[in-house]
Amino acid sequence: MTILQKIDSNVTGLRFAEEVSIGVLAQEEAAPSNTDWTPLEPNTYADFGGQISTVARNPINPSRQRKKGVTVDKDASGGLNTDLTQKNLQELLQGFFFADLRRKGEETPTAVTGTTDLFTVAATAGFFVGSLVWATGFADAGNNGLHVVTAVTLNTSIECLGSTLVTDGSPTGKLVVVGFEFAAGDLDVTGTGTLASYTSTAKTLTELGLIPGEWIYVGGDLAAEAYTSAVNNGFKRIRSISANSMTVDKSDSVLVDEASTTETIRIFLGRVLRNELGSLITRRTYNLERTLGAPDDASPAQIQAEYLVGAVPSEFATTIGTADKINADISFIAIDSEQILAAATIKSDDANATKLALEEADAFNTSSDFKRIRLSLVSDTNEAPTPLFARVQEIGLNINNNLTPNKAIGVLGAFEVTAGTFQVGGSMTAYFSDNLATQSVQNNDDVTLDMVIVKQNAGIIIDLPLISLGDGRPNVEQDAPITLPLSMDAATAAKIATTLDYTLHMQWFDYLPDAAAA
Repeated sequence: MTILQKIDSNVTGLRFAEEVSIGVLAQEEAAPSNTDWTPLEPNTYADFGGQISTVARNPINPSRQRKKGVTVDKDASGGLNTDLTQKNLQELLQGFFFADLRRKGEETPTAVTGTTDLFTVAATAGFFVGSLVWATGFADAGNNGLHVVTAVTLNTSIECLGSTLVTDGSPTGKLVVVGFEFAAGDLDVTGTGTLASYTSTAKTLTELGLIPGEWIYVGGDLAAEAYTSAVNNGFKRIRSISANSMTVDKSDSVLVDEASTTETIRIFLGRVLRNELGSLITRRTYNLERTLGAPDDASPAQIQAEYLVGAVPSEFATTIGTADKINADISFIAIDSEQILAAATIKSDDANATKLALEEADAFNTSSDFKRIRLSLVSDTNEAPTPLFARVQEIGLNINNNLTPNKAIGVLGAFEVTAGTFQVGGSMTAYFSDNLATQSVQNNDDVTLDMVIVKQNAGIIIDLPLISLGDGRPNVEQDAPITLPLSMDAATAAKIATTLDYTLHMQWFDYLPDAAAA
């Protein structure tokens, strides 16, 4: 047995688990149930743990000495920096938005029948004939990939005829609805009018689960899956949707009239997260577990750990610069901190805990993965208004939930956390070309910003539907291009449309065609 004199940072690890109520995990209840522990990949840490406050006794006495202090308070908090990948922050960002991800159809099949190209599922909500389904995690490669749904038996099965599936009685994969393929000649484009729209007569568009402010990608990789006019394909934001029409208010180019004929137009859908209203507001609290290695090399499995308990997501900040990867600083305010000694069982090894596997993924880069960055005036008459700049040098985006820990007599630490205003802001440095952006600052124009990131047939969209700009004074230096620093303050876009009553929208596409990366 050798008691270590030091432990290196490389043996540490970080996981989080959602609590059932603040400070309480499902595995800790009187009738415990399973708790999932999700891994994170921190690059660095901010202060992590509990900071103790003490007050010393200082009576009047001839020795002029103070007496030992007493513990009076604990402030528990922590933060980390992590890279942004396609999946690693989706679940955790729900806590920052105080909202649930809005999902399309997502199911884990209980069987695969190869002879009939059938997935057996317990529920079929969100799956329709024509749905594009992305299958991942199946042992047989033939069951993975993009499938087109040809038949749906209510809460029983999903048929994807022509997919050449392989029979599997105990599948481990997952199905996610990532789009829809319209019947030949069904989806048309009306480019004339106030804003462009897509219209269908055969498919009830409201069944697709789309909401105002959501983005879609229009067009597949084959000519038969896309419009002849290139401007009608690509990323589009929906302003409104009805049974037979989708009006769009953001696009790379102005759409033109086009009636599809033999084309089976494909659109691709994502998973939506935005700050919500009323009963849709959902607060999440977490346990964060940082393992600190085993102090005795004779017992390497006896690991010690420290915890943030009742941790509420506080701030999220990312700075997107040139020639770099995208990473983010995230922080939490907790009601308490705990430590587990090596002789005890850490929480993620509890009998009612499941350690989820880390999903390997590449980070997004700022050189080739950005497909669109557009700051423009809000328009009710033009889905592709002129951007205020051509190129960007740096963008910073911040979320702040303005949290306050609630203190009380008889409680060391906090017993609850109060959330303040959901505040979203940031900054931008753009390359100056004309005074349009400066005038917009002075005029206090309604401005909107969106960013589209695509990598390896998947992608993320960040959309601020309404912001006000500050600063805007050109920075002129010798032997350098003129730059324009801007501050951004986001707000609800309810003044633009009542259905756009949110401040920040993020959307994840599990699958996008190759064309989306062009």
